[in-house]
Order: sequence, then structure tokens, then C-alpha cells
Amino acid sequence: MHTKSILCQAIILGCVGLGFAVNASAADDGLTWNGITLYGTYSIGVAYQNHGAPLSQDMGQGIPYMLGKMNDKSQISIAPNGNGWSRIGVRGKENIVEGLDFIFNAEIGFQPQSGKLSDALASMVHNNGVALARQTSATDSARAGQLFNGPAYAGFGSDYGTLTLGRQNTVASDLTNKYDPMDNAAAFSILGYSGVAGALGYTEGKVYDASLKYAVKFDVFRLSAIYQPSKVDSQPGTGWQAGAGFDHGPLAIDAAYGKKNTALSLASLSAAQVTAGLPIDSLSATVADTSGWAVGAKFDLDSWKLFGGYERITYSNPSNPLTAGFAGMGGYWISAVNNTAFPRDKMLDVIWFGAKYFFSKDFDITAAWYHYGQNSFGATACSNASQSTCSGTENIYSVRLDYRLNKRVDVYGGVSSVKLEDGLANGYLHSSVYTPIVGFRIQF
Repeated sequence: MHTKSILCQAIILGCVGLGFAVNASAADDGLTWNGITLYGTYSIGVAYQNHGAPLSQDMGQGIPYMLGKMNDKSQISIAPNGNGWSRIGVRGKENIVEGLDFIFNAEIGFQPQSGKLSDALASMVHNNGVALARQTSATDSARAGQLFNGPAYAGFGSDYGTLTLGRQNTVASDLTNKYDPMDNAAAFSILGYSGVAGALGYTEGKVYDASLKYAVKFDVFRLSAIYQPSKVDSQPGTGWQAGAGFDHGPLAIDAAYGKKNTALSLASLSAAQVTAGLPIDSLSATVADTSGWAVGAKFDLDSWKLFGGYERITYSNPSNPLTAGFAGMGGYWISAVNNTAFPRDKMLDVIWFGAKYFFSKDFDITAAWYHYGQNSFGATACSNASQSTCSGTENIYSVRLDYRLNKRVDVYGGVSSVKLEDGLANGYLHSSVYTPIVGFRIQF
């Protein structure tokens, strides 16, 4: 068994054991003791896809709910993490002096179907040199086999805000988490399946390694900012985001803006690259400078909750091009780079709307629509599927029923439908997929 898998399972079992011990002594039947909280989620189900791909033992989503280039034959599959990411973590708050607390959080994301650490980059390595029709499920992600592949940070909190250092969600990621009608469920939401919107660019940037983050709330207003210095080998280049928001009765609104220099989007090696002698366990990277802004809102109306959001993301060729031969996220070796992917700036618009209705406090239905739209950014303008640089769209429609059996266990069922057109459909075996899914989730 892989060392990472053994270590992951040992930590999970140890933490669960600790959690039961804490639970046994806690008057409120919770998993908090002296300010330290054990938390976790286990999410798994069964799905049918009319155009599917073989289940991955590593990729966080397990199967390409939102359509990958390798989606091909119809299949019924175990469907991990469709309604929440399987994880286990510990967070805490310890008072130091009056008005000042030490805070921390460390989270492990794991695969409920294999017991392995979530490692999307391993799923891409498995497809190196493999013909598209024979590839297994794979995608890029910030969860790249690290022990703590979720947030891992520590810092201080007071009435003047919180200041934390480490591996942290970006400001835009906090926004999409808050305003996604599907609660970032990978089987129903592209905001949950992909980190593009949360990163304001490439999906690996949804989480900043080695970052400094500040957040403060006063009255109905809130402010936040995150900064990542350059020379971070997993995410080269400086990155920053800032945000502001407010609550007014049933209405909540937040906005964010940010930039990331030398952002990376990783991919499997082609057969030609493998034949040319590039290391079989390495990956290729597209490099860009990215920037963007986002706004999200929600409105509570008794039994109804309404959600909406919009983003505009810009990609351009990097101001500091990279040379192949360096370690990226999770320590994976990058053996090929593309610094010239954008003859003209690429503009990606992200739009979403949704509504949630509560039949009761334990039973709800959610419907949502998500949209990607890109301009034509190649040397020659086009609006068809002949090139990935042509203008194109992606539309996702989803519906989910969720019933809570008790405060820790819920069961769900629903369906998503994805359709790609023109440039965004280039290179795909199929341009559409629909995915009915049922499953359960345990949270503590």
C-alpha cells in the first residue's frame, strides 16, 4: 500500500478515535473539547452518466461530473464527494490574553472509495501518453496529495479581526462557497467541481500556499484580503485578493478582486511528449497572468433562499515566463511549459443563479444554472469548435433533493446536465453529459 495512503488512514482512524473520546465526555454531544474541534465529512453515492469515464482512485471528484475530455461511454459508477468533500480536520481557538485568541485549522481531504489522499495531479499522471478514449477520470486541482491538502493555517483573532498564515482559501473562494446555491457540491455545481471561479483564474489558485490572510467584521460590514509572496515553488508568482461585503436584513452581498502572476494550469503529457523522452511521472503546464473580479448575493425569504453571482476573469501571457524543469503543486515535476497560450487576452465570464426551497427544516430542493462564456482569443477570431481559442459556452443545469435523517446524516438525489459549445467543446469526445446521482453524507 502507498505510504501516503497508510499515513492518511492512520491519521483518520486516530482522529476519529479521539473524536469519540471527546464526544463521550462532552455534555452537548459535540466533538469540541477545550476549544479544539474535530470535524469531518464522508460523502459517497452511485451515479449514471450517459457519457462517462472510469472512476479515479485519486481525483477528488472521482468521476467527471462536469464533463472532461475523456468522457465517452455510458456507465454506472460509485460516485465519491458528489454532495460534499470527504475530509477530516481539526480546528481550535485558545485564549492567550483577554481579547486575543490563538486560532488554527488543519484539514485532510481523502477519497471515500479508495481511502487515499485526494490527489488530482496523480490522476493526470496516470493518463500520460494514453489515448483520450482510454483515459481514466482526471483533472487539475489544489488537492495534490499533500497530507493537509485542505486549509492548513494558524494565527490570531481579536475584535480587530483575524490574521492567519499558511495554506488558505482565497477571498474569491470564500465568496463562491457562500453564494453557491448547491453548497459547492461537485456533482451539481461547477463552482464546487472546479476551482476556476474561486481562484479568479486557474483552479490550483483557489488555495494559496504560504499566504497571509486578514479578515475583519464590524457591524454589518466585512473586509478581507489575502497575499501570497513570490518564490513559492508550488505556486510561483505573487498573488493577492481583496474583498468587501455587508448584510442588510435578509440580503447579503460580497465582492472580490484579485491578481495572480505566473499562475499554472497542469495537464497530462501527450503521447508525443512521452515518446520524446519527457519523464513519465511529470506533467505539462500552461502559464498565465490572471486577474478578475466577482460579486455574489443571496436573499432569504422564509422558506426560500435565492442566490446569484457574476465573475469576469482575464488571462494573458505571463510577464515572467517559466522554463520547464521545476516542482509544482504537491511536488509534481513540470517537464513542459507553454508561455504563449494567449495571443490575445482571454476573457471568461462566470454566471450563476439558483433557488433553494425548504419543505421543512429537514427537507429541501435546490435548482441552479451555471454558465461559462469565453471570447475568441486566438490569433484569428473564430466562433466554432475548430480550436480551443474560439469563443464558446458551457451551461450546467442541476436539481437536487436533500433530506436530513438527523443532524449528522443526510441522503440526497438529483441530476445535472452539462452542454459545451464551440471553442469550449474543442478536443472533447462528447460535448454533453447528464448525471443522475443518489447518495448519502455524514457530517460531524
